[in-house]
Amino acid sequence: MREMLSPIGHGVREIVVDAGGVLLSGLLSEPVGTPPRAVVVAVHGGGMRAGYFDARTHPGLSLLELGAEFGFTVLALDRPGYGLSASRFPTGQTLAEQSVTLHAALGSFARRHDVGSGFFLVAHSFGGKLALTAAADDTSGRLIGLDISGCGHQYAVPAHELPHPHKLPSRRLNWGPLQLYPPNTFANSRSLLSPMPEREWKEAARWPDLLPGLARKVRVPVRVTFAEFEAWWRHDEEAVAALTGLMSGTRVCVERQPDAGHNISLGWAARSYHLRALAFLEACLNGAGGPA
Repeated sequence: MREMLSPIGHGVREIVVDAGGVLLSGLLSEPVGTPPRAVVVAVHGGGMRAGYFDARTHPGLSLLELGAEFGFTVLALDRPGYGLSASRFPTGQTLAEQSVTLHAALGSFARRHDVGSGFFLVAHSFGGKLALTAAADDTSGRLIGLDISGCGHQYAVPAHELPHPHKLPSRRLNWGPLQLYPPNTFANSRSLLSPMPEREWKEAARWPDLLPGLARKVRVPVRVTFAEFEAWWRHDEEAVAALTGLMSGTRVCVERQPDAGHNISLGWAARSYHLRALAFLEACLNGAGGPA
């Protein structure tokens, strides 16, 4: 099946990628006039879509635009159960299933596009869980590193506050102080919202038990960012030490993003965070932060 591309302006195009018979929608930006140095794969969180990484409320916030400016292709995919695949997977997929689908999508993309040095995953929230799962499952050798925000190991909320389709999402947990976001962010973000599939919210509660087995298999460098006002996850010194201790097969750095809430890539801090993520990619390409 042919890959489909549709321009939507500002150098970003809509794309459909055939992931082994599963069609995933998403967004694509590419550097102009030069081959890509690598591909940044942006993996959105629960209840969002790929457009999370293409904030339009203020110039300079979009990861898709910024990555292309620095010579990288940026591919933001709607995870299975979102966007085009929502009708095929109305209850979503498990993390293990999503990992298989994601790897198939990246393989398909690599057959049609120059991917430079390989794939670097920038993942948010539930997408961070998928990024770690995909890294643990990677046999291709194409993954360069992971940059994860809004995802930890130990929840800071009780089980009854975890995502559930029959509960209204918590603005405090998902956003933090409203002044951290440009005007019209919440109105413009409505088009990015999508119901969280049942299999995802059921698996979310199991994450603290799932992560240890996955983490020890990760071999690529990992950077984890917690927003200053992150409320879903514990990010005190004890929790951070426990998180990094799980990933004994690689180097892990944990940073905090000031003046940011959980949805960093939609806030004023988005450009700063994205620049730091791309700087980490640069370090990975230069061989820094490799396996311990």
